[in-house]
Amino acid sequence: MSKQLQTLLDLESAREAHAVCRAVMSALGRPDDFLRVTARRVTAGGHRVNVIAGADPTTARIAHSFFVTTDADGNLTGSAPPLVRRY
Repeated sequence: MSKQLQTLLDLESAREAHAVCRAVMSALGRPDDFLRVTARRVTAGGHRVNVIAGADPTTARIAHSFFVTTDADGNLTGSAPPLVRRY
């Protein structure tokens, strides 16, 4: 695989992860002690999303963790556990 193609694939993956993070945070809300949210592709249509919270990075913890599925357009189609507004 060429270096340019790999760069394009990495960029697309980062865009997709960003869209998934935004969708999860939109549904969940933002904890008062929010630090960051991460999304990692684990299957063809699924991502593991972790919401990390804490007063500062030394006290960080995973406040919420979801396995979400997406359609071809990147829209969320499912979540385990279900996404509900918490904040």
